[in-house]
Amino acid sequence: MKNVLFFDAMLTPKIITAVYWICLLGIVVIGIGVMIHGQFLAGLVGIIIVGVFTRVCFEMVIIAFKNNEYLRRIAEKP
Repeated sequence: MKNVLFFDAMLTPKIITAVYWICLLGIVVIGIGVMIHGQFLAGLVGIIIVGVFTRVCFEMVIIAFKNNEYLRRIAEKP
C-alpha cells in the first residue's frame, strides 16, 4: 500500500487490465445482440474488428507504462 501511496508503484496498469476485460465483455454482448437482431455476419465481424482495435489501443497505453518501468530500471543501475 505504501508503494501506491507514494507513487513507487503504478496502479493504472492494474486498472487498465480490468477495464480491458470489461470492454471486451461489452463488445461481445453488443455483437451477440446485433447477431440476434438478424445481422449475424455484421455482429461477428464487429466483434472481431472492434475486439482487435480495442486490444491495440489498450496495448499502446500499457507500452507507455512499460517504458516508464524500463527507464526506472536504467536509472537505478549503478
